[in-house]
Amino acid sequence: MSKLDEKVGQYLDDLRSKVGESNPDVDLLRKIAESLGPSIYNADAETVSSSSESEVETVKKNFVMKKLGVTDEGKVNEAVNQVLEKYGKSNRNKYRVVVYYLLTKHFGKESLYK
Repeated sequence: MSKLDEKVGQYLDDLRSKVGESNPDVDLLRKIAESLGPSIYNADAETVSSSSESEVETVKKNFVMKKLGVTDEGKVNEAVNQVLEKYGKSNRNKYRVVVYYLLTKHFGKESLYK
């Protein structure tokens, strides 16, 4: 099993156990993980700290606005808050790939990864 497969397995476990998604899109999850490159193997870079405003702003600006192309700040703020709430505010380790996956699904932008 490759390192990427192990990481995707971790993300699938989180989606099922912490988010409650019973049938996640494995291909989409893998493509998002691949798009983040080596950062998923860095303990600090692979997670999103929802208690850090600058970290949440980075997710909003660099992923939702630039990558997904969503420019309505109200919708962006609402979506990010919903995703972090769904993942669990008390959950310390929120994997970036899982957060990006949930945001991609929220905005229906799966086609960007096909």
